[in-house]
Amino acid sequence: IKCADWIIDLGPEGGDGGGTIVAQGTPEDIIKVKESWTGQYLKKTIEWTKEHQK
Repeated sequence: IKCADWIIDLGPEGGDGGGTIVAQGTPEDIIKVKESWTGQYLKKTIEWTKEHQK
């Protein structure tokens, strides 16, 4: 997902609790949306990757 050109994040939960567009955009856009579970996961992943590429 972190390499995607564009993400459409549906949620905020699964099943009956989902189906709403929570966020859309590049991975960098998605990590700025606090309501996005995907964004919060990506934020940790992208930060970890940046730290370990040094």
